[in-house]
Amino acid sequence: MEHRGSLTVLGRRHKRTGRPLGTRAGQGHLPSSPIRPLAPVSLMPAMVSETISELRVRYAETDQMGVVYHANYLVWCELGRTDFIRALGKSYAELEREGVRLAVSDVTMRFHAAARYDDPIRVHTRLTAIGSRRLAFAYRVVRADTETLLVSATTALVSIDKTGRLAVLPPDVRAVLEAAVLPADHGR
Repeated sequence: MEHRGSLTVLGRRHKRTGRPLGTRAGQGHLPSSPIRPLAPVSLMPAMVSETISELRVRYAETDQMGVVYHANYLVWCELGRTDFIRALGKSYAELEREGVRLAVSDVTMRFHAAARYDDPIRVHTRLTAIGSRRLAFAYRVVRADTETLLVSATTALVSIDKTGRLAVLPPDVRAVLEAAVLPADHGR
């Protein structure tokens, strides 16, 4: 486990050396389709299976009833997702500057319990699926001091080019992401 500020990275490591495992060789070829590939982007092949982002509920995130307004959980999922991508070696902003854009195409959320002002929160984020132009994340938002499950959520994202059209993920980006996939039902 590695700590980076308020981000905890849980990754797969070599049993003997303790170093992060590398990516798999021979990732195949891109399918033939009208989808245009994006320019190659370099990510560090860090083996990350889950990230944990920590925050405190701010007063502005609560509603008149004193609980966190439901839309704020989506913001927290985005925090988890960007922390996950950063743990792989690049910030989301760097990926965008290099032509990789990911747009949310689907969201599901299930509310289990309410969070309140000043509660300590942890967002557990895992990459659960990857395709040539689509990826999916799963989130568990918990109260940090009690581990009470507040929200379980998923998001699906699609890769697009600068004009907003579907685009194939660059092979090096896809390889790093594939190495970090932990299926949705793994360990839950």
